[in-house]
Amino acid sequence: MDPWLIWLIVGTVLAVAEIFTLTAALGMLAAAALVTSGIAAIGVPVPGQLVAFTVVSAAGVVLVRPWARRQVLLARGERFGIDALVGSSAYVLQEVNGRAGLVRIGGEDWSARPIDESVVIPAGSTVDVLQISGSIAVVYPRE
Repeated sequence: MDPWLIWLIVGTVLAVAEIFTLTAALGMLAAAALVTSGIAAIGVPVPGQLVAFTVVSAAGVVLVRPWARRQVLLARGERFGIDALVGSSAYVLQEVNGRAGLVRIGGEDWSARPIDESVVIPAGSTVDVLQISGSIAVVYPRE
């Protein structure tokens, strides 16, 4: 069997394994094997193929891994959904007390309760959203 075909098979197997594991390491090795397959196809001997595989693999680790890590860390910092509402301010539409209340957070109306059941927050006030509990915003008045 030709060496380029072996490298092509190895690259394909690694690529399929990457799809199932999502580790990125196997993807970089798959890319290195596919590049090495091309190098083998033009007639470079086996020692040169091994050097090419090593260089491309190392380049993947040195160049791609830091970029991928940065992307993963950026994604962790972004909040979305109801998590993004925590810490934002809200406008009180109806008095908020221990039993009922209504606030507007970012253009949406939410049922609200104060963090302290004894606190009454009048309509027209601005409050901070401390947490979202189900469909109820737990708020604290700004003073």
